[in-house]
Amino acid sequence: STTLQLKDINNHQRSTINHQLNMKIAALLTLIGSAAAFAPAAQTTKSGSSLAAWKDETVVGITPPVGFFDPMGLSSGKSDGIMSHYREAELKHGRVAMAACLGWYITAAGVHPAFHSELSSDPLQAAQDLPFVGWLQFILGCGAIEWLAQKIKDRPGYVPGDILGASYWVDDSDEGWVDYQNKEINNGRLAMLAFMGIFVQDLSFGDYGDEIFKH
Repeated sequence: STTLQLKDINNHQRSTINHQLNMKIAALLTLIGSAAAFAPAAQTTKSGSSLAAWKDETVVGITPPVGFFDPMGLSSGKSDGIMSHYREAELKHGRVAMAACLGWYITAAGVHPAFHSELSSDPLQAAQDLPFVGWLQFILGCGAIEWLAQKIKDRPGYVPGDILGASYWVDDSDEGWVDYQNKEINNGRLAMLAFMGIFVQDLSFGDYGDEIFKH
């Protein structure tokens, strides 16, 4: 019986190691995919004075205390089109990250009425337990949103990230509108950092809840 117990323990340890390895691989793939989204679509030349002019004309996203934050020089030599692509990618990732943070803590709080509430309150475990039909709905829903966004981008006068068409009614000369956009983009930047933090926290330590008020 002692031998059987040792075998069970070894099997459990191997299963745990395999699970952790799979989750770390998934995290690595997620990071690679996120980085790819910010890769330039094409290489173009642009003078430093032109880039300075773009920064002078851009009133959204360049906020104190850091101002124009580009320590890696990714904007160097990029055209206005590429810079607009970067801004749209940043907005999209920020919006997704804000929704992900909200969804994470709703799930961690035990609020998950789908599938008879049988999913784990650990969001990473719940993602693994989600039935195929759930993933299918998720993929089709995201695909529909992406398809609609691409159709909206074909409109004349489209402003990067403005899916709802607010730019038809107000422009960046309105200080209130600029302030609203800056709040959105800064909250999105914070959410991207926050989500990576809570994701790694759960992946590395198994803690998926609110650690600040845990004790």
